[in-house]
Amino acid sequence: MGMHGGKLVARTLKEAGVECIFTLSGGHIMPIYDGCLEQGIKIIDVRHEQAAAHAADAWSRVNPGKIGVAAVTAGPGATDAVTGIANAWRANSPMLVIGGQGPFCNLGKGSLQEMDHISVMKPITKWAGACYETERIPEYIEIALRYAVSGVPGPSYLELPMDVLMNEAGWEVPSPNVQTEPPRIGPDRVQVRKALEILSAAERPMMMVGTSVKWSNAQGQLLEFLDKTNIPAFANGMGRGMIPHDSKHFYATTRRQAMEQSDCVILAGSVLDFRLAFGQSIPADAKIIQLDMDNTLIGHNRSTDAALVGNLGVSFEGMMETIDADGLTIDFNDYANTLREQELAKKAALADVPKNDQFPIHASRLCQEIAEYVTDDMIVIGDGGDIVSQTAKVLPVPKNGFWMDPGPLGTLGVGMPFALAAQASYPDKRVLIVYGDGSFGLNGFEFDTAVRFNLPIVGIVGNDAAWGQMMRPQVGIYGHTVATHLNYTRYDKVVEALGGHGEHVTKAEDIAAAIARAFASGKPALVNVEIERDETYKGGSYV
Repeated sequence: MGMHGGKLVARTLKEAGVECIFTLSGGHIMPIYDGCLEQGIKIIDVRHEQAAAHAADAWSRVNPGKIGVAAVTAGPGATDAVTGIANAWRANSPMLVIGGQGPFCNLGKGSLQEMDHISVMKPITKWAGACYETERIPEYIEIALRYAVSGVPGPSYLELPMDVLMNEAGWEVPSPNVQTEPPRIGPDRVQVRKALEILSAAERPMMMVGTSVKWSNAQGQLLEFLDKTNIPAFANGMGRGMIPHDSKHFYATTRRQAMEQSDCVILAGSVLDFRLAFGQSIPADAKIIQLDMDNTLIGHNRSTDAALVGNLGVSFEGMMETIDADGLTIDFNDYANTLREQELAKKAALADVPKNDQFPIHASRLCQEIAEYVTDDMIVIGDGGDIVSQTAKVLPVPKNGFWMDPGPLGTLGVGMPFALAAQASYPDKRVLIVYGDGSFGLNGFEFDTAVRFNLPIVGIVGNDAAWGQMMRPQVGIYGHTVATHLNYTRYDKVVEALGGHGEHVTKAEDIAAAIARAFASGKPALVNVEIERDETYKGGSYV
């Protein structure tokens, strides 16, 4: 058989460095599978298209400079993927979703699963379009990928009708030059000097390291800049792990103090959204230096005093080159040491707290046991509400940014889909999911996928038989709960039934051994830990 459309898809993806696609079997996209087999691209088929989109998102996160790809069939295949695409949109994850469609020759006639997918996808993608000529498939893939990685990265959606995929190309179609690395665009030199003038006049600066550092592949330049200036640095979003947890420049427990007393805040790819109180966390008289990949992110919710727009690696390089060229001395080591003393005092106080041995198990004890088990060789994924928030406070983020959570859309259910991509990318690393029991219910059936592909992923469920993050505010505000209670379901038995390893824990002293057995099983495994259902409302905001 000649070069049909599915083979053109696979050839172009292969040349773009794609090693794996995530999919759920669908008739509209069968030719793509044929092409992937020919090109040696691995096909991981999941149990729900939402999982395919999440996995493609995660593939990009754990493979800097590469692109995650999902292929979904028409109609419900595409609509099922919407949540995963929307999550990638808010997290700025570059990825490509290829969607099926009824035959172009029958467009508008009412083919099986025909609908206007592109209108659905446009608000949650960088680019959404359709290709109606087999010979132009490589061209359209290049366009989609270019949009995905340029400026603020994000997902692209390409619709390919069934006959376009099945038809053979009428001529030898050339391969386009596909780039999946983010463009290395540099900032205005005037703004670089302005930023350094502000920094030179500061006494108590701090840096917030965020998602765009990761998507700029700028970890090396970030660390070099911190070595040069000794600015205390904190992290949020996908900035977590960009600074190793044992670096002298990394701070965690003193963020509020550092922010309140700061006279200069460097936002290195960290946006002023709900995580920084829309900019209100920063003192009114503090100067703001903002580094980000696109001008549309600059000054969002609060004006900035200097804006370095472009690849963050290039921005850090520009500042360091100007410091050297102008003979500037910018060193905040003394202030950093003062803040470090506060940081160490807080950590010592936390370390002195004895382990909670209560029954039912307290959530803090489970979090502590998880933190003690994690190593820098692991990839850790947070999929839940309260249990993930509590674990993140004590868990040392593995180096090189190998921590993943949904991001600002707050999508539950990412755990196993993210883990599938992580384990397939790094077969020699151990992958751990920290679950809430509510989150497990959304995509827990993907343990079936892990079993079929021999991916020994381990999940730990903090099972309080409730949607805890919703339950406590209801009690605090209204004095009652509605639609928040679950059962102490034996999720471990569910995983066992799917062919994995299950552990059920009800006593605090049994947690560590159960986790160790799960990792030693060599199978996809779940440790189901029953914890106290705590209805005490401690305050907090959701916006």
